[in-house]
Amino acid sequence: MTAQIFAGAAALGPGTKGGLYRRALGDSTWTTVTAGLPAHVDARVILPDPNNRGTIFVGTQDGPYRSTDSGATWHRLDFPDRNAVIWSLTIHPTRPNIMFAGTAPIALYRSTDGGNSWHRLVNAVSPCHCERDGFDSRVLRITVDPNRPDDIYAALEVSGVLRSTDGGETWTDMSAPLIKLADQPHLHSNVGGRHCGHCEGILDSHATAVSAAAPDTVFLGIRMGLFRSDDRGKTWYDTEIGRFSPLTYCHDVIVSRHDPKVLYTCLSPAAMSEDGTLYRSDNLGETWSRFDSGTKAGATLMAVCEDTSDPRRVYSVTRCGQVFGTEDGGATWQEYKLPEGVVDTYAVGCV
Repeated sequence: MTAQIFAGAAALGPGTKGGLYRRALGDSTWTTVTAGLPAHVDARVILPDPNNRGTIFVGTQDGPYRSTDSGATWHRLDFPDRNAVIWSLTIHPTRPNIMFAGTAPIALYRSTDGGNSWHRLVNAVSPCHCERDGFDSRVLRITVDPNRPDDIYAALEVSGVLRSTDGGETWTDMSAPLIKLADQPHLHSNVGGRHCGHCEGILDSHATAVSAAAPDTVFLGIRMGLFRSDDRGKTWYDTEIGRFSPLTYCHDVIVSRHDPKVLYTCLSPAAMSEDGTLYRSDNLGETWSRFDSGTKAGATLMAVCEDTSDPRRVYSVTRCGQVFGTEDGGATWQEYKLPEGVVDTYAVGCV
């Protein structure tokens, strides 16, 4: 089966367009994917099923959709709320029949039948640390700990981190120690004008990641850098990613599907910028080195993914419609520019 690369975008401004785009490995152009999707689809998250090659999920402005033929056709899943804007989707790492979805405004949903049907988790509510008019805080990442399969973390933009220790039945706000860190002058940040003093930046959570090789450890990508907890979110500390990269705004961090000691992270100057780089760690985040050598991002780096079957294939996407990819483990890179007008790009995936 030929590998397929997907990229997702949302139309957020005049003259821009969203959409879901696909290209087969080796093709020179992107194809707009429409069959079965909502008209003028906004695609903010792309989730390949690692257990079923050719199956892929996408989060849209009308709930989650699924394809079982590598993106040729799609159908909407039995999701209880129409017009729910999906920002995150997760397949449980050890119980593949269980899935989670996160939305804007903040809400969490669970499926126990592989995504066929969903219900809302009523005890998962926003702690409302940094809410403001005109911006829907959202769940940008849901991560299940493979070492503790009932432990789930949700990264909230902009409101910190929630954790469940009972499979999603109840949730606890794990943000208090983050807010305490914001007392340090170099971690002060409040660019959005929200009513949370100087702690907005430390609560601007974009991604969580947990490795099977690091029990009780959670990585957290936020505006202020890459943070870490070694006690399941009870305390957090700055990994000081700036020791390795001149760019520290972190919008994504993932654990390799193929090696639990390998991590990737997307680093940029800011949410809106003209630069971005992809870094890789081979030792669970102890040290980092730039991975995307020779590339030049024209905007903030938003997401990174690995091919579900080949660890040599890694792809990242920038906010301005660029997809960068390597098919030889980082030795060489190619740029795959999305069609004109596709600029608010959020997601990338490969099946």
